[in-house]
Amino acid sequence: MKIILDGKINRLYVQSLCMLFFRGEKFPENEENPRGILEVKLTENADGVGAQAHLIYDENEASEYAYEKFNSKVSFDRTVKTAVGKAVYSVGNKLTGRTVPWGILTGIRPSKVASELLEYMDEDEAIDTLKEQYLLSYDKAKLCVDVANNENSILRRYDDSTCSVYISIPFCPTRCSYCSFISYATKKLFDLIPDYVSRLIEEIDNTFKIIDSLKLKVVSVYIGGGTPTMLSLDYLEKILSHLSKKLKSREIAEFTVEGGRPDTITEEKLSALSKYGVDRISINPQSLNDTVLKSIGRNHTVKDFYDAYNIAAKSDIKDINTDLIAGLDGDSFESFKDTVDSIVELSPSNVTVHSFSVKKSARILTENKDIYNQNEDYAWVSVDYAYKTLTENGYIPYYMYRQKNTVSDLENVGYAKAGTFGLYNVLMMGDGHTVFGVGAGATTKLVKRINNKTEILRIFYPKYPYEYLQDNQSKDDEIFNFYK
Repeated sequence: MKIILDGKINRLYVQSLCMLFFRGEKFPENEENPRGILEVKLTENADGVGAQAHLIYDENEASEYAYEKFNSKVSFDRTVKTAVGKAVYSVGNKLTGRTVPWGILTGIRPSKVASELLEYMDEDEAIDTLKEQYLLSYDKAKLCVDVANNENSILRRYDDSTCSVYISIPFCPTRCSYCSFISYATKKLFDLIPDYVSRLIEEIDNTFKIIDSLKLKVVSVYIGGGTPTMLSLDYLEKILSHLSKKLKSREIAEFTVEGGRPDTITEEKLSALSKYGVDRISINPQSLNDTVLKSIGRNHTVKDFYDAYNIAAKSDIKDINTDLIAGLDGDSFESFKDTVDSIVELSPSNVTVHSFSVKKSARILTENKDIYNQNEDYAWVSVDYAYKTLTENGYIPYYMYRQKNTVSDLENVGYAKAGTFGLYNVLMMGDGHTVFGVGAGATTKLVKRINNKTEILRIFYPKYPYEYLQDNQSKDDEIFNFYK
C-alpha cells in the first residue's frame, strides 16, 4: 500500500491503522503498482485540527473527514493523532466493513492512555472518553481502565531509585511454529550452553556491582528466555546459587523463573528453584488440546502439563502462572473454552491469556501465507470468554499489552488472584523503573527523573548466543554516563 501524507502526521501510526483492516499489508516506498493508495491531509485552524483521508483499494474508494477541537488537557500531538486516527479508521471501516474492538489505539500499552485520563476524570468518564474519542468498544474501554488502576497500584510503590534484573536463557527444547523470540533448539547451539552459563555468571557479577555503585534497590528478578528450565539441573543450580549470593542481603519482592515448557519440569529442578528463593514460576500449556499442541510444535502433551503443574503445586513455590493462547491455528472456541475451564479448576494464582500474533520470523508464516486472516471470529469470542470466566472466578486483570498483526486486533492480559500480581510484568513496561538485562537478546532500560522529567535510555545486547559470547564491548561507561 502506498501512503501519501500532507502535514505533520506520524507515518508509522497511519501504517498501524491500515494494518487493522488489511492484515499483513506492506508499505514499500517505491511500489509502482500498489494494491491500495491512502492519502491523508491535515488542516489546522484556531480551534482545532482536521484530517481528510482518501483510500483506494482494489478499485474500491472512500473518503472520510474528522475534526478534533483543542483541549487544554490534551497535547497538540495527541489531538492531531486522534483526528488522523478517526479519519483513517473511518475509511478502513467503510471499505472493509470491519470493526476493531480497540478503535484507534494502536500502541503497545493502551492502559497508559487510560492512566492519563484518570488523572483528571473518574472511571466512568474515562470509559466514555475511550469509547467516544478513541472508538473502543465498551468492554475494551472498561478493561483498559481496570488494568490502568491495577497497574498504577504497583507503579506508585516503586520509583527511579528501584530496579529489576532480567536474565536471558535463550534456548528451548524445540521452537514453536508461532515463535519469534531469540530462542534456539539445535545441538550446535546447545553445545554453547557451558560457555554461555559461565559468561552469564560474569555478567551477573558485573551487573550487581553497577547496581550497588548506583545505590539502586533491586525489587524483582526474572529469569526468562527461551526456557530456563531446559538447562540441566547442574547448570540451573550454578546460576541460581550464584544469584542467591547476590540477593542474600537484599529483600526483593519477587523472584520469577519462566518454566514455560512442561516437558522441562522435574521435581529436582523445582526443588532447586525453591531452595534458592524462587517464589513465582510459569508453566505454560498454551492449549490443553493434544492436536493443537502437536500442530504448533510443542513436544509435550496435555498429560505432561498436568504432571508438571502437580509437581509445582506440591513445591514450596508460592505463585504459579499458566499462559494460554487464543486464536491458534487449528484450535476452536470449544477447545479453547475447555482449556480455560480446566485451568480455572486447577486454580493457579496467575493466568495470562495471549492472543495469537503473526510474527515476521515465525515458521508458521512461511507455511501458511493466509494466516493473517484466519481465526478472527473464534479468537474474539475466546478472549471474551476468558475475561468473563476468569473475572467471575476471582481473577483480576492487572497488566496488558498489545502486538501488531494480532488476530481480531486483540490483546494479551495477565490475570491474578488478589495479592499475587506479578510485579516484574508491570514494572518492565512502565516508564519509571530501571531494568538491567543480562544475556543474549536482553535489553537494559535505564530510567531517571530530573525536575519532574523522565529520561530513558535503552541498551541492547547481542541478539544471538554466539554473538553474545564473542562480544567484548563493555556497556559500563554508557550506564554510568547516563546517571551522571
